[in-house]
Amino acid sequence: MQADTYADGPAPFDPSALAALVDGTMAGVGVLDTALRYLYVNPALERLNGVPAAEHLGRTVSEVLPGVDAREDMMRAVLADGKSREITSSGFTAAAATVRRYWHGAYHRLEIDGRVVGLAGIVLEVMASDKGQRELEQARRHLTLLDTAAGRIGTTLDMDTTCAELAELVVPGLADIATVEVFPPDVAAPVRPAPPGVLRLRRAAQRSVPALRDELDGFGLSGEYIDYQEGAAVQRCLATNQPVVENRTTDEQLVRSAPGPERLAAYRALGMHSAVIVPVTVRSGPLGVLGLIRAGDSPVFTDEDVVVARELAGRAAVDLDHARRYAHEHTIALELQRSLLSEPRPPHPHIEIATRYLPADRSVMVGGDWFDVIPLRDGRHLKAMGDVMGHGVEAAVAMSHYRSLLRMFADDDLPPHRILERLDQLVERSGLDRAATCLLAVVDRFGGACEVASAGHLPPVLIDPRAGTRVCDEMAVGPPLGTGFGGYRTTLVEFDPGTVLFLYTDGLVERRGEDIDASVGRLKELTLPADGSLEDLLDGVLERFGPGAEDDIAVLASRSRPVKPQPDAERKPEREASGTAPGRKPEPGPEPGPEAELLGTS
Repeated sequence: MQADTYADGPAPFDPSALAALVDGTMAGVGVLDTALRYLYVNPALERLNGVPAAEHLGRTVSEVLPGVDAREDMMRAVLADGKSREITSSGFTAAAATVRRYWHGAYHRLEIDGRVVGLAGIVLEVMASDKGQRELEQARRHLTLLDTAAGRIGTTLDMDTTCAELAELVVPGLADIATVEVFPPDVAAPVRPAPPGVLRLRRAAQRSVPALRDELDGFGLSGEYIDYQEGAAVQRCLATNQPVVENRTTDEQLVRSAPGPERLAAYRALGMHSAVIVPVTVRSGPLGVLGLIRAGDSPVFTDEDVVVARELAGRAAVDLDHARRYAHEHTIALELQRSLLSEPRPPHPHIEIATRYLPADRSVMVGGDWFDVIPLRDGRHLKAMGDVMGHGVEAAVAMSHYRSLLRMFADDDLPPHRILERLDQLVERSGLDRAATCLLAVVDRFGGACEVASAGHLPPVLIDPRAGTRVCDEMAVGPPLGTGFGGYRTTLVEFDPGTVLFLYTDGLVERRGEDIDASVGRLKELTLPADGSLEDLLDGVLERFGPGAEDDIAVLASRSRPVKPQPDAERKPEREASGTAPGRKPEPGPEPGPEAELLGTS
């Protein structure tokens, strides 16, 4: 088959003379010009490529065979230096679109009168060698691992889960056993110090092929801390930030690289013969290592295995860094909240108090829920329940500000609505961008009445063993603190001694798709016998209302034990319409507000 002319001029080489010589050969023969465009193909090459001869002419190899790696770079090298070369190529052709085929060809430069005019190639189809097939299959496995890594690693913000996802991904595709070990967290319960020169890591995850699961007893467990001696493979890996490969390890190598010599027997019992340690690192520094082990009849690690392992470790490192930062912030916030929500001490011997705090089911982020009990003059005490909007460290810090300010204002012996007004004004002036709801209840010394004021908070519940349970929904509710609107009022609520005062945050009752009044109304079903335990009451409340909560829950229950009144206090004096209880000193007038600096400098 001959090409007579091209758009850019006549063909520099006439291949017709070849036709009589090579048309009958079983080898594929082709002639290409200096741009690697076909000038001639014999019938055998036409059959090999699965493309009619006429569709070859004037087109390059890559245009005719886009699914074949024809090694055109090597062909150009033959044109450039004149040295004949043998080239092996593979790919897919129209003749067998779903089967990878392999060809071996010899290529020679063609010259006329010292001028390079093209290239001649003689091609035979060959079967892939066993080694080539294995390498091909390995390449496919590697690509599959890399393709699925994005969807299988980093599905949560939990470090141990992310480590487990990485270990599960590489077994069995890359290793018979995989471990992921990380540095201990910097904010957590203290870990015993490591001896000098020893590196301590925590094994966050470990996976193995099924055949080896029963043999891992001496290999270590997930969750344990492992010490690596100086010179161990893990230490060398982290020191250089480079993978360490140990194929066909000797006993001496294993002892040097293991945490301790006692591990040698366990390693040999597994049939372990090769290991790769890969650093898991981000810009800020190392997070840990990925360990890969092969045992038994598995082949040793290749350079391609190490490249894939490092790529997977690099991808996982980004997710682990996010999880580590999240865990760091969450731990700080949780410790802060725990310190602020320490169990309040009863203000007087005759007052019983029980509290609970429950994080939301769908989130481990700490919130701004809080409660407090503050003793006042004349045997009275102030109970507070608040909820700062939002979650995280910022909400917990804002909650600490509110609690500190409340304790300061409570010392001034103000009625509840005046305390809320001061809190609202001070927070609004300070620029603290965290509004909060708050409920205050000042209980008299005999537990027969209380003064209540609310800043956007849900009403308290009174659980009377004799008269039943009621929600104090008759009280006035002002706007949340921090808005600067004010307008709070104190409501007097009377009840019999022995009645339980129950305070809570909205996480206890708010449910998606349900009216809040209906949710609060269910609290009327709470009961407690006269001799019932407050602790049991709260356990039952959380057991009933806790599941499905979408926000944190804080609850407080209190009651007064009967006390014998003093002679001068047997009759309860009338309370003023303003809400000021008897015995309280007169309300102070407006103050300049030097306490405004407290929030800004805290």
